[in-house]
Amino acid sequence: MKPTFLTLVSIFFLISCNNNENTSSETDAQQETSQEVPVSQEKKNKKIIFLGNSLTAAYGLDPDQGFPALIQAKIDSLGLDYEVINAGLSGETTAGGAERVDWILQQPVDIFILELGGNDGLRGIEPEASYKNLKSIVDKVQAKYPDAQIILAGMQAPPNMGPDFTQKFRDMYPQLAREENLALIPFLLENVGGIPALNLQDGIHPNVEGQKIVAENVWEVLEPML
Repeated sequence: MKPTFLTLVSIFFLISCNNNENTSSETDAQQETSQEVPVSQEKKNKKIIFLGNSLTAAYGLDPDQGFPALIQAKIDSLGLDYEVINAGLSGETTAGGAERVDWILQQPVDIFILELGGNDGLRGIEPEASYKNLKSIVDKVQAKYPDAQIILAGMQAPPNMGPDFTQKFRDMYPQLAREENLALIPFLLENVGGIPALNLQDGIHPNVEGQKIVAENVWEVLEPML
């Protein structure tokens, strides 16, 4: 189900406004008990960082209800050694992300998920400039952590920006993914954007049920990397 003209405009408007048991083992039984401690109770060694705007920040919800937290829950249920770090900031643009990423990269990263651009689309920032900012973020991640895998979350510009602008905006995500060999989520809000039952009362940000679908959109691309 695709978002309508009005809902896409609304989506981008509000996005721009906002976001062991370790004991000494003296017996085989004690060793076995220690090995059975779930990964979720241990310090995670691998990091997944989400850099984004109010969508990543789970605007209007408890952070535990947002899709990054739901991804962490999936990871924990599988006993995988990954910690999700939510670096979402409401109102963030690609330019803001390019400035902020150096601070975020002070911690190691194994998988980096980049969700930015929606606010650029609303503000009419030229897609060429947004593309350069996104590429700058990718370049910084690759320079500091060359083994890190990167996922790019695609977005769409509001239709009132005109067909030429919206097409260029939409195309910059697959273009960057091709050129930098990134994994791509074609549209983060697929099957959520523009559907009232899956959004908050503002009709814009995903509600609890919508967040679950967004998490599935992310998981489809992320799971093969884990």
